[in-house]
Amino acid sequence: MSVREQYLQALGVEVWKARTGSPPPLAEAGVAMAAAVAAAPAAVVAAPAVAAPPVAAPPVAAPAVAAIAADEAAWEALRAQVSTCTHCELSQTRTQTVFGVGNRRADLMVIGEAPGADEDRQGEPFVGRAGQLLNSMLRAIGYARQTLYIANVLKCRPPGNREPKPAEVACCLPYLQQQLDMIQPRLLVAVGRVAAQNLLATDTPLARLRGQVHRFGARATPLIVTYHPAYLLRSPTEKRKSWVDLKFIRAELAGARAGA
Repeated sequence: MSVREQYLQALGVEVWKARTGSPPPLAEAGVAMAAAVAAAPAAVVAAPAVAAPPVAAPPVAAPAVAAIAADEAAWEALRAQVSTCTHCELSQTRTQTVFGVGNRRADLMVIGEAPGADEDRQGEPFVGRAGQLLNSMLRAIGYARQTLYIANVLKCRPPGNREPKPAEVACCLPYLQQQLDMIQPRLLVAVGRVAAQNLLATDTPLARLRGQVHRFGARATPLIVTYHPAYLLRSPTEKRKSWVDLKFIRAELAGARAGA
C-alpha cells in the first residue's frame, strides 16, 4: 500500500483501484510483437551500434554564474545572522536556531509556529512525530519534503513549547520575510492556529481562516491555513477536514502554475 493510500485510509477516504482483468488491446499487441521478435531467425544479426559523440553542455553565462554566487552569499549571510541573533530572550534558552530546510526554489512553502524540543536539538523544523505526519500529508497530494521549503514563524524554541510572545514574533518575522523574498514561492501554507494568526495579524479562529486564500507580506503571497499535524495526532477525527484543505492547496497551486 502506497503512502498516499495509507494516509487516505487513515482519513477514512475510500481509495478506488482499477479492476484486474485481461490486458488491453495495446498490451496484447505488445505481447504479440515480443513473441514475433523472439521467433525471428537467429541468423539475423543486428548492426553494431555506433556510439554518438559526446555533446558538451552549453557554457553557463558569466552573469548567471555571478547571480547564483550572489544568491548563495545572501542566503548564507541571512543564515549566519539568524544563528547569532540575540534580539529577544529566546536566545538565552535555545540549543540552536532552526533556520528552515528544503528547496530554495520551491513553489510551496510551509510555515509552522515555532521549533519544538526535537527541532531545537536537531536544528531542523518538523522532525518529530508531527513532522512525519506532515510529510505523509504532503506526499498524499504529490509533494515530497525535499521539493518544498519548511520554516517556522520563530527561529528559536519557546521554553516549554509555550506560544510565542508578540515581541518575539516581531523580532523573527523580518527573517521569515527575507526567506520568502529569496525563495519567492507561489503559495504559503500556515499550519496551525498560532502560525496563521501571527502571519495574518488576526485573532480569527482557525475554523474561519480555513477554506480561503489569504495574502501575506509585501509580495501579497497567497496563503492557505490548515491544521497543525500535532493537533491531528491529538484529534485524529479532524483528519478528514485536513484532507479537504490538502485538496484545496493542491488545486490552488495547480492554478498558480497554470497562470504563470
